Amino acid sequence: MKEWSDPELRQLLQNYQEVAGRDVIHHIEQLAAPLKGARVVHVNSTRAGGGVAEILHKLIPFKRALGIDARWEIITGSNLFYQCTKGFHNALQGMPVSIQDHLLREYEKTNAENADALRELLNDADFVFIHDPQPAALLSHFPQRKGKWIWRFHIDASHPHRPVWKYLRNFVSGYDASIFSLPEFAQPLAHPQYIIAPSIDPLSDKNCDLPIEEIEAVRKRFRIDPDLPMILQVSRYDRFKDPLGVIEAYRLARKLTPLQLVLAGGEAADDPEGKAVLSEVLEAVQDDPNIHVLLLPADSHRTINALQRLADIVLQKSLREGFGLTVTEAMWKGRPVIGGDTGGIRLQVINHYTGFLVRTPEGAALRTRYLLHRRDVLQQMGERAKRFVWENYLITRHLREYLTLMHGLTNGNQERIEVG
Repeated sequence: MKEWSDPELRQLLQNYQEVAGRDVIHHIEQLAAPLKGARVVHVNSTRAGGGVAEILHKLIPFKRALGIDARWEIITGSNLFYQCTKGFHNALQGMPVSIQDHLLREYEKTNAENADALRELLNDADFVFIHDPQPAALLSHFPQRKGKWIWRFHIDASHPHRPVWKYLRNFVSGYDASIFSLPEFAQPLAHPQYIIAPSIDPLSDKNCDLPIEEIEAVRKRFRIDPDLPMILQVSRYDRFKDPLGVIEAYRLARKLTPLQLVLAGGEAADDPEGKAVLSEVLEAVQDDPNIHVLLLPADSHRTINALQRLADIVLQKSLREGFGLTVTEAMWKGRPVIGGDTGGIRLQVINHYTGFLVRTPEGAALRTRYLLHRRDVLQQMGERAKRFVWENYLITRHLREYLTLMHGLTNGNQERIEVG
């Protein structure tokens, strides 16, 4: 992760002020002032691939710019460990997955080994944010911890497979607090639970404005036809993202409306199923010249930015979705989104206002044809979508809520907290 100099951190605050406004930054500075010098550590399982890593790449320097000693650590494990945690991921999103005992033993052993490597840092931290199931068992190895430990869960756990949730609950129930993205994702736990939606960084390579020359270079690089309307889905190759359903929707829509489809994604280091899903996608394409399947490196942020700006419509036809930052990113570029009627997509896609919610490939095809034939509606939806993100889902709001949570855990049951 990049080391930021003090002048760069000061400039970072100025840059966010230009996007979000001076009042927003002043409020954040007031919240951060009593927390200056606090040692905060975030722990997850990968620095590349997926929304968690993208958020932390920007959240950490933002905290440091405010005088908070923020750090980001990752845990590492074997293939067996990641098979186990992928099973957790699927089971917590509702699949009836049975996880074998030898995988559970590997999960516990891996957390114990990583706890030894991180012991001094985590014992002395004032706040520790543990992200998702992969490092959830770390807490049990820190009986002498000094600070507050918070479990941050990012995926849709509204209907988890109960045996797997019961196993994980043994580890997470001991945390001082937990964070979920939506109220319906929360599970009964004895500690305080907070609802904090994820966010995008408007200044990042994935979301900043791009020169038209760079956008056109991406079009030419991937041989995207400038004369055909383009629909796009950006996601990991994961069955819950339903790339096969997207291909079916495209085929239904093109029967009446000429268009092309781009599926753009990569592999996350902690997802062992990605290659199998990609193979299924390539088999389904059947050499259709108007379907572009792209396997992009994890750092292809400007390329994804350009693809989202090239698209007429962006799809996120997920079957389960914790939040769906690719939805937020597309809306920030002024694109209407046709999204699966699930999880955090419902928070962002206001049906018939910023896009459409759908449950089937037929529904996605119908809405695609409608928008491509009603360009005035397409443009209006895109404009409303960008405004909606500016008001609700920028990193400035996300950080404000994290700081508020830290004050709440520090000050306990006080009815009033003075911060400046």
